[in-house]
Amino acid sequence: MITGIAWDHRRCWGPLEASVAPYKQERGIDVRWDRRSLYSFGEGDLGDFAARYDLVIYDHPFVGDAASKGWLLDLAPFLSEADKAAFAADEVGASWRSYAYRGGIWALPIDTASQTSARRPDLMDRHGWTLPTTLAEVIDLAGKARAKGLWVGWPAVPTDLMCTLVSLSASLGRNPGHEAGPFLAPADAPEVVGLLKALAEAVHPKSKEWNPIRCLDHMSTADDVVYAPYLFNYVNYSTPGAGKPVAFGAVPRLKVGLPARTILGGAGIGVSASSSDPEAAFAYAMYLSSPAYQASQYVIHGGQPGSRTAWTSAECNRLTGQFFRDCLPVLDAAYLRPTHPGFVPFFHDATLKLAAVVYEDAPLGAFVDWLNARYDTIRGPEATP
Repeated sequence: MITGIAWDHRRCWGPLEASVAPYKQERGIDVRWDRRSLYSFGEGDLGDFAARYDLVIYDHPFVGDAASKGWLLDLAPFLSEADKAAFAADEVGASWRSYAYRGGIWALPIDTASQTSARRPDLMDRHGWTLPTTLAEVIDLAGKARAKGLWVGWPAVPTDLMCTLVSLSASLGRNPGHEAGPFLAPADAPEVVGLLKALAEAVHPKSKEWNPIRCLDHMSTADDVVYAPYLFNYVNYSTPGAGKPVAFGAVPRLKVGLPARTILGGAGIGVSASSSDPEAAFAYAMYLSSPAYQASQYVIHGGQPGSRTAWTSAECNRLTGQFFRDCLPVLDAAYLRPTHPGFVPFFHDATLKLAAVVYEDAPLGAFVDWLNARYDTIRGPEATP
């Protein structure tokens, strides 16, 4: 039997569990998938799960730790040159590149996401409001919504605050963590943190309790949040029949003339170094990440593929209210987080300190000094775009 650990949302486990019966029928191999929390997926102990399962669905910033600590197998020896070229040609944004580290390939891209905007088209159309193109227009929309008893929302728990800070920095033309200078330029800090504070003051009061799933659950069931400027996109909320449809797409620019970039998310499927049958685990991972499965059953069962074939498929877009078409330009422009060892705990600690600055008026300068000094202690040599 092949065992795997997924994260606990239908976007992840839906297409995995749907594959179990047909894979057994086709290959004669049993598969079992267990689940862990979204928090564990993003910030938990990957090594513990790798020790207990053949396959692990995980977030690409763990790559450096997974490689250096021996948790996962390098998949490069399992892949032919033709396989590698096919994955490179089929990637969404930098999804394939995100699992490359020091000459190895540490997962196959099975799921792709980024921060995008989200809106309730019915509510926006009802009031004649158009999609904001700048952050100033977002603040203006928030005021118009309040006058009607409505809100702009925003996932603003510490993790998502930090993700948005990085997106704003990338939208200033920076490449945090991949440049020779500081992780956050001190000269940029007042502007980007000031924008976070302005958003926090303008949005729904429960925003500071919301991660993307909580925000989207609220948007798709209640009728008081019309728009969110930055959140990780979820195909499940735009699929017809799944609550009140939410549309996803372009994010606002900081100001006219600047690019609009956000942070890349998604998930890869890695083979544990503890697997008793790594060849069988790898073969199943290839099955799940193949364009044939990704552009059919993966989407049908609620998944958000890592394959560009699926994102550009007319049928996949028809099934999901054009989710893939509307989000693809944002993902193709997305910023890729560093993947060297120590990045995940660095990012986690930064989320808590940033929340104190935004919500408790902790000193900005002290946060920036800590952030850049701490990053210097774990800075890696790789220069991923």
